[in-house]
Amino acid sequence: MAFDLPDLPYSHDALASKGMSKETLEYHHDIHHKAYVDNGNKLIAGTEWENKSLEEIIKGTYDKGAVAQSGIFNNISQLWNHNQFWEMMTPDESKMPSEVESALKDSFGSVDDFKKKFSEAGAGQFGSGWAWLVKDSDGGLKVTKTENGVNPVCFGQTALLGCDVWEHSYYIDFRNKRPAYLENFLGKLVNWENVASRM
Repeated sequence: MAFDLPDLPYSHDALASKGMSKETLEYHHDIHHKAYVDNGNKLIAGTEWENKSLEEIIKGTYDKGAVAQSGIFNNISQLWNHNQFWEMMTPDESKMPSEVESALKDSFGSVDDFKKKFSEAGAGQFGSGWAWLVKDSDGGLKVTKTENGVNPVCFGQTALLGCDVWEHSYYIDFRNKRPAYLENFLGKLVNWENVASRM
């Protein structure tokens, strides 16, 4: 079973007025995301992972002690990460549903405190990686950061929100200003209805 590159849920220029340019989406989705799909499909062909789901492959190939993960893990996990990332943003106005607001207040004290913690996680991730809002196995919410393609699936967590902090995500629009990119992501791009649907 080969995986496909999913279409963006909006046009390439749909997020431009909110700080993520058409050029960024053309590079990020059409080139980077496609490479993870193509490489992942090649690497799993003829292996035990060929007919497994993305989540099964991620769990089965993740090695907590590995400094560098296998090619299969790296490409399949990044394929999954990007599938989520596009859905977690919207060109539309997105008001935070009351259940999300309440959950954030319960877990972090306030929405602003959550945003501060999330931004600090993303800005503080050395090198490439992701910042996440996750629901843990005990039902509680927490902010995490992961290196490279590692994601919440590896830890049995549910990804509610994720922000890609690899340089290709923001360099065209924000150059080396990762904190500004994260502030823009939280302030303008998040699809809060999507976050609610994952809770």
